[in-house]
Amino acid sequence: MVGMDVDDEVMPPIEESDEKPASPNVFLPGVHKLGKDEILEPDDSVYIIRHTMNVNWPCLSFDVLRDNLGDQRQRYPATAYLVAGSQADVAKNNELTVYKLSSLHRTQKGGDSDDSDDENDEDDLDEDPILEFRSVPHLGGVNRVRAQPLPPSTSLPPASQPYHVATWAETGKVRIWDVRPLIESLDVPGYTYDKSRTQTPVFTVNAHRSAEGFAMDWASSGGASPSGLRLLTGDINSEIYLTTSTPSGFNTLNSPFTSHTSSVEDLQWSPSEPTVFASCSADQNVRVWDVRSKGRQSLAGIDHAHSSDVNVISWNRSTSYLLLSGGDEGGIKVWDLRNVKKQGSSGPDPTPVASFIWHQAPITSIEWHPTEDSIFAASGADDQVTLWDLAVEQDNDETGAMDDTPEGGQDVPPQLLFVHQGQKDVKEVHWHPQMPGTVISTALDGFNIFKTISV
Repeated sequence: MVGMDVDDEVMPPIEESDEKPASPNVFLPGVHKLGKDEILEPDDSVYIIRHTMNVNWPCLSFDVLRDNLGDQRQRYPATAYLVAGSQADVAKNNELTVYKLSSLHRTQKGGDSDDSDDENDEDDLDEDPILEFRSVPHLGGVNRVRAQPLPPSTSLPPASQPYHVATWAETGKVRIWDVRPLIESLDVPGYTYDKSRTQTPVFTVNAHRSAEGFAMDWASSGGASPSGLRLLTGDINSEIYLTTSTPSGFNTLNSPFTSHTSSVEDLQWSPSEPTVFASCSADQNVRVWDVRSKGRQSLAGIDHAHSSDVNVISWNRSTSYLLLSGGDEGGIKVWDLRNVKKQGSSGPDPTPVASFIWHQAPITSIEWHPTEDSIFAASGADDQVTLWDLAVEQDNDETGAMDDTPEGGQDVPPQLLFVHQGQKDVKEVHWHPQMPGTVISTALDGFNIFKTISV
C-alpha cells in the first residue's frame, strides 16, 4: 500500500541468484539407464532440422536420389528425394517407392527468438513436412536398394533418359529399374507415363541361383549416360557377380568372384581405381579385388578384421586409402589399405588405424561424409545413429570428464560428435550429398532426417 513502511528485518531485499537454471540431463547409451516410467525427449536446441516420417511398410534399405535443386544448399524449407524398398507382411505386397520429402523447415528451438532476424522467420515455421510418393510393385521384400550414381554437380538427365535403381530381393533376384518416370510424376503436374516402363524391370540378374543377398554397389565411368555402368552383387553363398551395361543393355558375367567362405555382406567400389572393389563377409574378413584379375580371386585382404561377421564397409571418397568397417560385435574400425597384405603373403595381419567400441549391438550401416574425409556416420541395432570425427583428439587437460560414469559403463570417445536416438532398430543411414551435414536414417518405425549443430 502507498505510504506503508517496510521493516527490512521482516522482509529482506530479494537478491538475484547467480545460479543458472539446471540443464536437461544428457542420456548416453551404455553410460546411463532409464528409470522406471522415464522416456527420452529430443533436445531440439542441438538440431538445425529434425523430422520424422512414417511409411506404410518398414524399409530395410534406401538411397538418396540426386535432384536438380543444386549442390551445397543450406536454405530452408528443403526438399529431398529418396528411393526405398519395403518389407511388407507378404511378398506380393512389397513395393519399390520414390519419396519426395518437402517443406523440411528448420526445427523450432523454443523460448525467445530475439536474436533471430526476419530472414529466418519463414524458415522457422512449425510445420510438418510433406511426404509424397510413387510406387511400383516389387515381388519379395527388398534387402537393399542402390541408385545409379551421378557425378557431383551433375543435373538429372533429360526425362527421356533412365535413372537406374537396383534392388536385392529376398527371393534371390537382383532387378534393375528405371525410376525416372516416378520422379517426373512427383514434380510435373498432370504428368503421365507408360506404366510398362516402370513396373517391369529393365534387367534381372539371375546368376545368384535364387540365393538371397544383401551386398550391392554401383560404379560409373562418369556422366549421366547409362552406358558404362557396373553393378556388383554378393549373395549368402559367398559369390560376387558383376553386371555391366552397354548401349544395347545390361549383361551379367557368367563366372563369380570367389574368395570368401561365407555370406558376402557388403561391397564398395574404389573411388579412385575404376577396376578395384572391396568386400566384407560373415567369414570375418575384408577382401580387395581387381575385376581384371584372372581366376576371379581377391588380390589382398584383412583376415579377422572383426571378431564376428563384418556387416558393412565404406570407402573414403576423399582419402582413398581409408576404409571403414562395422561388425556384428558392435565395433567400428578404420583401415589404411596401403597396409593390407597381398593374398597368400605371410606376416602379421594389419592393425586398424582407429577402433571404437561404442554401439551395444551389431553395426547395421556405416558411411563416410561425402566431402569431409574425417567424418562418418554409423547406425546400430541398439537404436543409435552416431556421428564421428577422426580429426578430434583427446584433450589431456580434460581428465575426469566422465567421473559420473556408473560402474560397468563406458567412457565417451572424444571422436564421438553426436548420438541421435528415438528410432527403433535402425537399419541404414546416408548423408545427403547435396545438403551438407544432413543425415537420413531408416528404421522399423520409419525415416528420420536431421542436421545437427555438430557437423
